[in-house]
Amino acid sequence: MRASTQYSNTQKRNPRPAAHDDIPVDQMAQGELVLKHADLVKRIAYHLVSRMPPNVDVDDLIQSGMIGLLDAAKHYSATKGANFETYAGIRIRGAMLDEVRKSDWTPRSVHRNMREMAEVVRKIENAKGHDASPTDIAEALGKSMEEYHRLVQDAASCRLFSFDQVSASEEESSPADHARDEGPGPFDHIEDAAFRDALASAINGLPEREKLVLSLYYDEDMNLREIGEVLEVSESRVCQIHGQALVRLRARLTEWLSPA
Repeated sequence: MRASTQYSNTQKRNPRPAAHDDIPVDQMAQGELVLKHADLVKRIAYHLVSRMPPNVDVDDLIQSGMIGLLDAAKHYSATKGANFETYAGIRIRGAMLDEVRKSDWTPRSVHRNMREMAEVVRKIENAKGHDASPTDIAEALGKSMEEYHRLVQDAASCRLFSFDQVSASEEESSPADHARDEGPGPFDHIEDAAFRDALASAINGLPEREKLVLSLYYDEDMNLREIGEVLEVSESRVCQIHGQALVRLRARLTEWLSPA
């Protein structure tokens, strides 16, 4: 009887610690939030690195993402409406992109080629009234199909910032240039309802395969390998389709991306 009473008293004095899942997010200590969501940093890092050149190291992204997670844990408030994982994901991704911008890894020639391809697409589609085919684009550029495919693969990497950094005249610009710019912030146009409508319309008007790749990549967070399995094509082919879609979008959003 005494043993039973002693055990009962011990339980009262030393209650089982509540599992993280049992504690509301807004009541967790910052350290607990960081530990619980560390895997989110890795997940975002590996998704981002799959669209970057080989010289971008995933460990560097993870390190930057952890800073973003710490920042999220420090500033999160449940009263703002978003759940913590959504809020932290935005902060983590932003911290990683800021780090990549500072590294300035995209050659200026890639930006230049992107603009040239977009202008060619715009002219072909205006003249013919339908989607510019890869053959039409390559011919207008004076490139072989192999060369053209290399260009659109480069474009897929170059346009990492196309959906969150669309504010500018990009004449000979780079991600690092935008990071130093004290003009409009990278989300200024995205926050504009008219631009969102224009972007949605442009995406909706893409050829079906290009639209599907963008949906799987940006909405479903699938990587190139996974998308390739869905479409039954290689990763490099998915990258080409992705790059071609972004070139086409740039061509159709010229008035937004290159204001007079």
